[in-house]
Amino acid sequence: MHAPVDAALLASLLHAADAENIARHVVGAVLTDAEGKVLLLRRADGDHFGGLWELPSGAVESGETLVDALHREVAEETGLTVTAIGAYLGHFDYLSKSGRQTRQFTFAATHTRDTVQLTEHDAYLWADRAEQARVSGSVRSVLATWRERAV
Repeated sequence: MHAPVDAALLASLLHAADAENIARHVVGAVLTDAEGKVLLLRRADGDHFGGLWELPSGAVESGETLVDALHREVAEETGLTVTAIGAYLGHFDYLSKSGRQTRQFTFAATHTRDTVQLTEHDAYLWADRAEQARVSGSVRSVLATWRERAV
């Protein structure tokens, strides 16, 4: 079982983002199956960044903590229940569909089962290391950090 995510770390992440005028916060999760493969989701073609393979992720709602948002977003997008949040793996910035500067904070997490139920994406994949190359450079960087910490 992972130790709870450090509240001081979470506060410092949000403070730094606010100081850099980041308008929108997003959380992402690196989830693995029993074989150590990473869950990737593919955005539908008509969606913003359509066709992109990504980690389960989504916006932090007003008044919501990063931890609460991660639990909610993983459940909404995959049907999986996060049982623990582990290491903070880094962040990256991008422009949202509405043009807002967005920062995604990504964490390692564990979950209850490997049966995925999609609600917002058109496909999923438990990706081995070679298949993980399908993601953006920003997500590849997060996955490299995850692999380094897993050793």
